Amino acid sequence: MALKKVIAICQSGGNFETGKDDSMSYIGGEAYAIDLDAQSQLSHFKEELAEMFQYNVDSLSVKYFLPGNRKTLITISRDKDLQRMVNFFEESGQVELFILSKEGTSQDVVNAPLISSSRANTEGMNISHEILNIAEADGTTDIEMDTANGLTRSLVVSGTTDDNCRNIVMQWENIITGVDQRFSDFTEFRDALHKYSIAHGFTYKFIKNESQRVAVKCKAEGCPWRIWASMVSGTQLFCIKKMNSTHTCEGAAVKAKHRVARDWVGNIIKEKLKVSPNYKTRDIVGDIKREYGIELNYSQAYRAKGRAREKLHGSYRKAYSQLPLFCEKIVETNPGSVATFTTKEDSSFQRLFVSFYASISGFRQGCRPLIFLDYTPLNSKYKGMLLSATAADGNDAFFPLAFAVVDEESDENWHWFLSHLKDVASTSQRITFVADFQKGLVEALREIFGGGAFHGYCLHHIAEKLNKDLKEPFSYEARRLMVQDLYAAARASKLDAFERCTESMKAISPEAYNWVIRSEPDHWATAFFGGARYGHISSDFGRPFYSWVSDAKELPITQMVDSLRGKLMELFYKRRIDSSQWETKLTLSMEEKLKNEISKAHSLQVTHLHDSTFEVRSESVDIVNIEHWDCSCKSWQITGLPCCHAVALIKLLDRSPYDYCFRYFTAESYRATYSESINPIPNVEGTVMSEPTETAFIVTPPPTKSPSPKVGKRRKQDGTFDIIRRTLQCSKCKGLGHNKRACRLVILKQLHFKIYIKVFIPAKMPNPRTCYKLIRYMH
Repeated sequence: MALKKVIAICQSGGNFETGKDDSMSYIGGEAYAIDLDAQSQLSHFKEELAEMFQYNVDSLSVKYFLPGNRKTLITISRDKDLQRMVNFFEESGQVELFILSKEGTSQDVVNAPLISSSRANTEGMNISHEILNIAEADGTTDIEMDTANGLTRSLVVSGTTDDNCRNIVMQWENIITGVDQRFSDFTEFRDALHKYSIAHGFTYKFIKNESQRVAVKCKAEGCPWRIWASMVSGTQLFCIKKMNSTHTCEGAAVKAKHRVARDWVGNIIKEKLKVSPNYKTRDIVGDIKREYGIELNYSQAYRAKGRAREKLHGSYRKAYSQLPLFCEKIVETNPGSVATFTTKEDSSFQRLFVSFYASISGFRQGCRPLIFLDYTPLNSKYKGMLLSATAADGNDAFFPLAFAVVDEESDENWHWFLSHLKDVASTSQRITFVADFQKGLVEALREIFGGGAFHGYCLHHIAEKLNKDLKEPFSYEARRLMVQDLYAAARASKLDAFERCTESMKAISPEAYNWVIRSEPDHWATAFFGGARYGHISSDFGRPFYSWVSDAKELPITQMVDSLRGKLMELFYKRRIDSSQWETKLTLSMEEKLKNEISKAHSLQVTHLHDSTFEVRSESVDIVNIEHWDCSCKSWQITGLPCCHAVALIKLLDRSPYDYCFRYFTAESYRATYSESINPIPNVEGTVMSEPTETAFIVTPPPTKSPSPKVGKRRKQDGTFDIIRRTLQCSKCKGLGHNKRACRLVILKQLHFKIYIKVFIPAKMPNPRTCYKLIRYMH
């Protein structure tokens, strides 16, 4: 049997107008006809509308009027709504649809003109704050309504404007029409009731509040306004059975306190969260107040934000239960990837490790054996930490290799992360790690990688520890110079240069000098370090990756991982396409560096010593061994590119400098790094995956924890820690570490003065000269 079709007249671009009988008509715009049937899907229908009217599909809203009712717009938000609409108009065979877009306010119903003045005079409407009620909301919002001369006036509270109030009226004034109006469920009815009370400026209370029937009355004493509604038998529909729409409370000064529902606020901010995942709670408070004239406290907005996130991205708890299937899907869609997790004895989540095959293959084919280890806290409902391992590609840009979500930063979790990292980062060369020097991490690297890796301490952490351990109070300038000398000592490629820097530090503070000598410089100073850091001294090389985490860290765990996967997919694709257009032999950044060395090599003099060893003279004398790719300036070994001394020799031998660059910097190796693609994971949207079966392994969320007491380190624009802060200096004794109020000398003088006043003055009043001396002594 063929499905019966309904012709949908889709209109957009016009405006709604309200007549004297409160019925609405649509004026202007353009219209198209589309066939619909009971099996039509809303997503496909919206895509067709978006293409037709040139709208963004996510911003579309489809509305229609029920037969015989031109006062209430019904929203189509799911497939069932679309099917219900087709059934309503099956006999007539035609329906009017109104296509609204949030991108353009001229097409929205909120722009319909305000209700007529005659109606305003009779009803004496007032615009109030939102009147909503939910048990979990803590704060309350005062509502004050007021009328003057029987005319409608918008309530102006703390900057709330008339336009804001008009928006509320035009959206919600006709949301409840009367007897036989149907709602999809009780929640929709209650939401409509809240909005209706706002638009008409009254408060209400439930006389009966049951799951299948409710009775509501106006809270004003003696007012006859009532609604009786109940569930339609055998369905989830909620229908208004009786309604008395008459109010006798106009002109009465009504004051009440109500709680604001997080459901309603959540529905409003949900779309904004979709566009801006880091939508701040304080911004929610300001936006709701500015746009709707409703004041929320911080806790109300925070709870509403949490509810909106769950509606938008799915349940945080459910995301943990879907981890087993989620990891299977990662490996299934990206063969060769590693996605594994562990739980505690009570099945609560402990840690998750993810490394995509494209990252594994890219690291082995074109990245230097250099890995940066770091961590960042997560601000999701269940907190936790994200451990990351990033590498450096041939263009000196960050390359995400692997990451792990763990319940906390601990020695055990670092050991587990590095154990899995060893499997994905296996290479024939010794790997250099740049990381913190905390005890657990040092021991884990030594135990897992043994002699097959070097551990370079992050210099930012070294500088921070130095500044913290200095016992003597130093001025801001002295500390700044000491840290400056520390960085210079770390970058010095020769022993004599390192010693000059440390001696300079010793002149400021012997204590600081002794600390540096005892701080294992063979792990952070270039002159002693055995590995190859290629000039990188900080573990925060992967800061762009941490910005991705910052954008996604409040999402449920599976959504967060998939968000990072999406960023990786875009990154690999973009760099693969960009590099395909390069015409240089080296990557762009390395090509620029080599050209700079070539330009400096023109004025250098080269003298042959013996075999493959040559002497190159400039301001200094350097020895170059062309066979071993070695120069006494150490720049060639450190950077992987021939220095100007080596270039001068290579030119003399009529060879190409490109033949003496490390292979990681060639455009060919770079393209191999990004040759593999990262594929999407299907069914990861909203709830991410289907419900697990009864036999599936269930993962529960970790216990909720208080926010980490660790304070984020402030970074300067150059990426260094802002660890040097100005030291207090007393304006009296010129000492450091305290101000005038805490100065011991001043306190001692005050004490002497008090003793003199109590002991000597009762016996004999001092003369004016003595008083003058005392005053000068005090100051």
